[in-house]
Amino acid sequence: MGTESSKMARQVESDRQDASPGALRLLWCNLLVTPRSFRDSLIRHGRPTSERAASQAVFTNFFLHILPTRIHRDSLRIRTTLGLGVISLVLFFLLSLTGVALMIYYKPSTDLAYDSMKEIQYVVPTGRFMRNIHRWAAHGMVLCVILHMARAFYTAAYKSPRQFNWVVGMILFVLTLALSFTGYLLPWDQLAYWAVTIGSEIAQSPREITDALGITAWFDIGAYQKQLLLGANHVGQEALIRFYVLHVIVLPFVMCVFLAIHFWRIRKDGGLTRPAGAEACSESEKFRNGPPALAPAKTYGLMAVVRGRTPAVDRSMANTMATYPNALYAIGALCMVTFFVMLCLGHSFNAPLTEHANPLVPENPAKAPWYFLGLQELVSYSAFMGGVGIPGIVVVGLMLVPYLDREQEEVGVWFGGSRGRRVSLASALFAIVVVVGILTFTINYGWLRDWYPNIPQIVITFVNPGTVMLVVFSLWSFFITQKTNSTRMGALAIFTCFLLAFAILTYFATVHRGPNWGFYWSKSDWPVH
Repeated sequence: MGTESSKMARQVESDRQDASPGALRLLWCNLLVTPRSFRDSLIRHGRPTSERAASQAVFTNFFLHILPTRIHRDSLRIRTTLGLGVISLVLFFLLSLTGVALMIYYKPSTDLAYDSMKEIQYVVPTGRFMRNIHRWAAHGMVLCVILHMARAFYTAAYKSPRQFNWVVGMILFVLTLALSFTGYLLPWDQLAYWAVTIGSEIAQSPREITDALGITAWFDIGAYQKQLLLGANHVGQEALIRFYVLHVIVLPFVMCVFLAIHFWRIRKDGGLTRPAGAEACSESEKFRNGPPALAPAKTYGLMAVVRGRTPAVDRSMANTMATYPNALYAIGALCMVTFFVMLCLGHSFNAPLTEHANPLVPENPAKAPWYFLGLQELVSYSAFMGGVGIPGIVVVGLMLVPYLDREQEEVGVWFGGSRGRRVSLASALFAIVVVVGILTFTINYGWLRDWYPNIPQIVITFVNPGTVMLVVFSLWSFFITQKTNSTRMGALAIFTCFLLAFAILTYFATVHRGPNWGFYWSKSDWPVH
């Protein structure tokens, strides 16, 4: 028995020694093919060679599975979405990247913030370039989100079953403005300090109501809001650190959560909106790109015949194409164009950096960022209604639109057809006449306070040019709804009025408002001190 065991041990040792050279050669070969093996493990299906393989490449990839395996041809046409959603997302990622780079050198302290900005601007290699890109991407994101919201509204993308996703989109719009506002203070220069001071006064504006009612001593919600925003009664270190934490941690995290919900709901709600006519195609076009990727070639499983309630069930696969590579090429092209534009802007135009923040030397005029200048114009009439009341009514009203307008109308068509285009054009002209008329009147004749100096503040709060515009636009919307017997046309009317009013007020406050918020035709007419 012992002899047999010894023989077996010697045989195993001999086999191991004989196998060693082969194992080493195998190890060397494995090392040489490691890059290819890693690629194959990352992209498990390799380069797609068929429609099914292309669908599997999207469906099984962690980064791509948020996209459908097939996408409708109409969704890739530029006129459908203008690419605004993708551009907004790309700008958010670009802001995140450049923001992390700037955080390395930025110091959130009232004593060091301005010096750290000068260090980034003049000492850190490519620091000025990174800051320029960050600033222009922030402006670009605000603009693209506004245009994306307008595109979704004018193509009825808020209709069932997309009502909740429209609400999520409105929340993302508010978060975008909040991100821009909190980042505005961080340079700690005069421009930032006094712009945020205006914002803090707006936060305190409910005191207009409590003072008029005589309850401020017991219920001062304006002071509470200002304290919550600044952490103090003035813009200082507490405000800077709060804005910094909100800007770099809290708001980006919340934004990512709602972005994930937004894209997830797009998938669950049946993809991008498109007109019903986009589904039709001839028999010869049905399988131009091969058979549907998710339909087996020989047999049909239960999933192919079962009925359901989701928008994707019973939806024709005509006029669709594989997401990989068609949609990915389109997304990649938008990414490259967006990056190129931001690089050009960052190279050509520097982000402003004025003098160190000084509470004793107010800016005159102290102006908010361009996307808040329309509100600042309204605030000049009434801080509460211009900064809190009217914006709140507009945002909540837009959130309610999908639940008030339930007409079974074709979606994915710009303005809903020729009637909608006529209503939108008429509403745009109406808004121009109303806004320009009110601005002209107030410049030449003033308002209630100029006529009756002792008039109660509560009257000024609720009867001012901003509230007059709001009431007139609402009456116009009711008139259009009654005239056309369509809630969709009424929604188009009031949205167009709000959009044109925002544009006109922004232009007016940017170009024609000067020292003491007076009217001037151009900056050259400003008084010389």
